[in-house]
Amino acid sequence: MNGFGKMIASISICATMLMPSLASAEETQAATVQPGGSAVMTDGQTAADLGLLIGDGSGVNAEYLAKGTTRIQAAIISLRLQGKLEAAKAYTGTDSFADANLAGASNRPILAFLHGNPEYGWTGEGANRFNPLAPISSQQLYKVLLETLGYRSNADFAYKDTELFASGKGLVSIAGTSALTNAHLAAALVESLSAQTAMGHSLFDMLQMEGVLPATAALPAGERITLRRGADGSSYLADGQGRTLYFFSSDANNLDACQGPCIDNWPLLTSEKLRIPAGLDAADFTVVMHADGVKQWMYKGWPLYRFIKDVKAGDTLGEGVGGVWFEAKPDYRVMIGKSAALGNYLTDSEGRTLYYFDKDIPQTSACTENCLANWPAYGAGTGEVPSTLNAADFGTIARPDGSKQAAFKGYALYYFVKDAKRGDATGQNVNQVWFVVDPATFTGTSAGKAAPEVPAEQTGKTYRVDIKDYSFGSGPLTVEAGSTIIFTNFDDMKHNAVAVNGSFAGPLLAKGESFTIKLDKPGTYDYYCQPHKSFMTGQIIVK
Repeated sequence: MNGFGKMIASISICATMLMPSLASAEETQAATVQPGGSAVMTDGQTAADLGLLIGDGSGVNAEYLAKGTTRIQAAIISLRLQGKLEAAKAYTGTDSFADANLAGASNRPILAFLHGNPEYGWTGEGANRFNPLAPISSQQLYKVLLETLGYRSNADFAYKDTELFASGKGLVSIAGTSALTNAHLAAALVESLSAQTAMGHSLFDMLQMEGVLPATAALPAGERITLRRGADGSSYLADGQGRTLYFFSSDANNLDACQGPCIDNWPLLTSEKLRIPAGLDAADFTVVMHADGVKQWMYKGWPLYRFIKDVKAGDTLGEGVGGVWFEAKPDYRVMIGKSAALGNYLTDSEGRTLYYFDKDIPQTSACTENCLANWPAYGAGTGEVPSTLNAADFGTIARPDGSKQAAFKGYALYYFVKDAKRGDATGQNVNQVWFVVDPATFTGTSAGKAAPEVPAEQTGKTYRVDIKDYSFGSGPLTVEAGSTIIFTNFDDMKHNAVAVNGSFAGPLLAKGESFTIKLDKPGTYDYYCQPHKSFMTGQIIVK
């Protein structure tokens, strides 16, 4: 599917706050797309350039950023910010934590230093143990950063209220994360540099005054993109002030869709440079140059907008407006495109048109061999869906070769090989059996409606267990006998699901991978994650 990243639109649409209307093709020239290139700086790069993160082996690279952050690592960072790291490295005291031997030899003086100087905020976890290799949570890291800013736990804030207090100081990018990666660490560190200390100046200025950062150091210029967590636990993009960023469905077909009053209500995200969290890919950020010379930032091919009615950080009043405006999320499995000719239709996360085959029946693809060469299977089976859609309508089917294909209401989804670029829908009505998917009106294929109905006890239902933040979710999952359960890992760390009674044992899943089981026998199935069995447990009740 080469060429989807190069997008040219030639029809301009004039939009209002709610619904766009078509404009003449002669009114504007086409928008053009350019890579973000060196204008995009990640938090990982910034933290490395400032010497706040050193990395290991090859430095602060993708492999390092994907690793989990440990307590000893966070302690080292806090000492570096307080200008005490060199003193800790040179410490010669021998009294230390009982489990200091778990740390590497070079880090043992640091643990002894922390043991002898509890005023630096690291008093251990009880029984004179530090647990140096344990993961660290956002709450624990924010406590450290707040104390670096001059705010004291149990004085300025209660530990249980750490994240609420931190949000008031602008520290929100990793909130609610139970086990951090080094990408989270980089994002939190760079975010904290702009936060105000208890003394009234920024942490960046304080670090320069205290010699932790050189006088020549400078924060990168440009708009800062942040990741915020919604009430449903999903992440979305926001600007540096915490204002939500949005996608516009009509942009799938025409990058100049928002014009005039539309732009007044949905201001474009414009900036010469961009700073992004370490967990996002700089290559996903590109620039659309509009015919009037305005440069707008895009994410995964979608132009980015603010909403005029969002007046404070965390507002999401633009979500779902007109059925065409949606929070800019990094992990959509599908999106909604819109055009004058087709109305609303399903696309992949980058706006590429998806199709259904009218000869398919539920859970089965009739497209094989040469057909599949022309209509490649769309494989994404995990991720968020726009709020106007029902997440339960999306799943996967098993192809004859064992691969998984994304499905909507049980019907397989496809690309068309002749769609050369984003916005193309040349597969519509090919041979009168291939069609785009209008999610509001699609009820199945002609073949599916003609097929004999399968008894419910033979089909079962499909349930999903999303593994996020070192958890299988809250409470037990109750299902019917014969149901299928799909475990999907959304964490950077590998997880699996193993039944206590031995009835199932899944492989270790990397981020984005899934494992499927079918439970036919009624009963209670307790299970756990093998690498984290002390705290990662779940239960399935089969009736």
